[in-house]
Amino acid sequence: MGRKQAVTYQDIAEYTGFSKATISRYFNDRDSLTLEKQDTISEALKKLDYRQNKVARVLANGKTEMVGILLPDLYHHFYYQILNKILGTYREFGFKFLVFNGDHNEEVERRYLQELMAYKVEGMIVLSNTLSSEELAGTGIPIVAIEREDRSIHSITTDNYLGGQMAAELLRKRGCTKLFHINSEVPPGYILPARDRIPGFVDYCEKNVISHQEYYFRYRPDQESLQQQIGAILEKIEACRGGEKAGIFAGNDTYANTILNILLRRGKKIPSEYQIVGFDDSPIALDAVFPISTIGQQAQQMAESAVSLLSEEMRKRRQRRPDPSKEPIHKIIQPVLIERETTLRVKSDRE
Repeated sequence: MGRKQAVTYQDIAEYTGFSKATISRYFNDRDSLTLEKQDTISEALKKLDYRQNKVARVLANGKTEMVGILLPDLYHHFYYQILNKILGTYREFGFKFLVFNGDHNEEVERRYLQELMAYKVEGMIVLSNTLSSEELAGTGIPIVAIEREDRSIHSITTDNYLGGQMAAELLRKRGCTKLFHINSEVPPGYILPARDRIPGFVDYCEKNVISHQEYYFRYRPDQESLQQQIGAILEKIEACRGGEKAGIFAGNDTYANTILNILLRRGKKIPSEYQIVGFDDSPIALDAVFPISTIGQQAQQMAESAVSLLSEEMRKRRQRRPDPSKEPIHKIIQPVLIERETTLRVKSDRE
């Protein structure tokens, strides 16, 4: 049986009665056609069983529809949660994604950046905070940051300051008289939106005259190190809480889950002795041995907003009418409080 002959622009033009130039515009500048013409051509493609040659299209118009994603790691549950949501936008936007994990290594990320440019990606979504936004902007393509330094690029960020306040308020309302924050250290001068959770927490405690203290540990992306360092911090908290109910606000859900497991192994009562609030609403918070209360970043909305903003900037760059936004666009998304068993008293009190 002979191989089926490929459908050409000429075939589509003859079927629809449009010119070959109109058919070409459908594939290369669809918005320049009326909706009626777009619908007519789309229906013809189905009837003719048209299979587009993507490689030929890229060679003809330079549009790869490829987007690079640069992650700092996949250890923190928030990152793979956001990645999953971004990949899920394919049906709506049709982008193909190239994903790199930079592992917090500047040299590695710079090589990845060069690789992405070599693949002719039309835009990037960057969660890693290793390379400066100035360096990223120097690529000349649209870039959207999620929860990272964003002075020179577009961004989608949670209102982290408000989130810190919400965490402190919940712990106070649930009867905690001493509040603690546990988080990883950051280098001096390191700009990271998530750090705004800390002044939000501290300002709320000081305004409401609540005893509070912050503890920091050196971040390493391995569970053994995390267990050891957080375990040592919890020993200090136990020594200073003086039998009062302690409320712990963790820097993220990954840390909150580690805190919960250590406290349970040590025989502590949740939530009558200790209460825990995480941040992100990543899957680990719900899947924990006792589901963890958390300040939720709206991952679905963040991912969709990032891809939508990137798509619009890519469209502007292709058409050059108008020019791509000269000033970075920064969108802030409100966090949501999700209360679960680590603050909400249940029958057994988990004792």
